[in-house]
Amino acid sequence: MRRSFAVRAGALFTTALLTGALTALAASAAPAARAADGDKGFTIEDPRITESSGLAASRQHPGIYWTHNDSDDGPYLYAVDSATGKTVARITLAGVGTPRDVEAVSIGPGNEIWVGDIGDNLGGTWKYVWIYRLPEPAKLVDRTVKATQYVVKYSDGARDAESLLVHPRTGRVYIIDKKEDGGHLYEGPADLSASGANIFEPVAPVDLWATDAAFSPDGTQLAVRGYFGGISYAWNGGKIKREGRLDVPLQRQGESVSYSADGAKLMYGSEGAGSSVVAEDAPGGGSGSGSESPSGGGGSSASEKGGGSSAGGGVTAGALAVAAVCAVLFGFRRFRRRG
Repeated sequence: MRRSFAVRAGALFTTALLTGALTALAASAAPAARAADGDKGFTIEDPRITESSGLAASRQHPGIYWTHNDSDDGPYLYAVDSATGKTVARITLAGVGTPRDVEAVSIGPGNEIWVGDIGDNLGGTWKYVWIYRLPEPAKLVDRTVKATQYVVKYSDGARDAESLLVHPRTGRVYIIDKKEDGGHLYEGPADLSASGANIFEPVAPVDLWATDAAFSPDGTQLAVRGYFGGISYAWNGGKIKREGRLDVPLQRQGESVSYSADGAKLMYGSEGAGSSVVAEDAPGGGSGSGSESPSGGGGSSASEKGGGSSAGGGVTAGALAVAAVCAVLFGFRRFRRRG
């Protein structure tokens, strides 16, 4: 988190006040209790996980979600049981350098875990970033696993990014850069090389200040989230087509998203100690057909096709105001800690 985000979030808060957003929030506060309904969300209980910045549902171990800390940790992945919120295994990555800013995790074909050390707290000045690949352990116990490290560069220069996704059918790796006025989907080479730089090329614009993204299990849908909203895209063979906005939950600092293993839910995670992962219905009920769910009721729905602000993405004005307050306080705390 950089200081600029805290400043911009403060501006958003001021705007929300001027438009009466707090009144709107008070009127809509009651439905928030529905987040406790069902048994699909969970709270991360591990005190070692204080900056959960990525989330990926295991296909090999039902109910397990992989996560990691943003920075100031080691080369670790945590397997969290969604039934209890407890960590059942911590994996130490061997064969890689010291991580700088780990922002994302994704599951590719063959139950391989891909980790994106792709953040850039210097505002897009690092000449290269890293991606790590490792096999998902068949048995979940604390252990060390050898990983392959890849050097990544962008064809149009260095940039900050927090979204790494691996297509579940083709295994191709993609990154979405993080820009306040919208970024781009970058495509990596068909086969990454561990011996030289891998150049990622921009292939499509993304209308969001993206903090994470995820493919549906069948690879036909792409969900992109930001701090204040989200967008659903049809994958369309890589020529992504915007379908509508996602009603993401109000969170302290919305950093991650993953489809559930069956594709029925979108799981939204946040940073902070004891952070909650909130489950919302995926567009189309997880069918991957791209059809839209009826909106309303607090569930995630693709709505307002082709319209909407890139900063909003399906969050009410009142929610935006409170999110801005949280972002200011949390962003300022992290800015002071990191100097």
